[in-house]
Amino acid sequence: MANLTYKVSSVSENDTLTRVNARGLEFVIDEPVNAGGTNLGPNPVEYLLGALAGCMSITARLVAKQMGIAVNHLSIDLEGDLDTAKFMGRSAQGRSGYSEIRLTVNADLEATPQQKLEWMKAVKARCPVSDNIGKATPVQIFLK
Repeated sequence: MANLTYKVSSVSENDTLTRVNARGLEFVIDEPVNAGGTNLGPNPVEYLLGALAGCMSITARLVAKQMGIAVNHLSIDLEGDLDTAKFMGRSAQGRSGYSEIRLTVNADLEATPQQKLEWMKAVKARCPVSDNIGKATPVQIFLK
């Protein structure tokens, strides 16, 4: 299979609202009211958690199918710790991103305990979003 290039475009409508287009599908990024937004959509760091949840779910089902494991139920809960001081310009220290993301996989699988461990190891290794978050990915920024 060839490498794929994914593209999205966005338009910032005001201080907090951004409309994003991916393959003709639009989604909205916004901040909650208590952060100055209009709460029309999740904020960027919530989308990041959502992207990780979606990718882990898709990868988990793909790996299970390849391993011959039936999935009766699968849900994933995520939470992340974020210090906003750098983002807000109050500090030059620390990270502007999550300091830690915790992911809990709730899976009812028709598999032995050993198969479940092998399955989870493969899911973690093969999830593209987890790979991008967990390892340094070069980001090139161009100003036009």
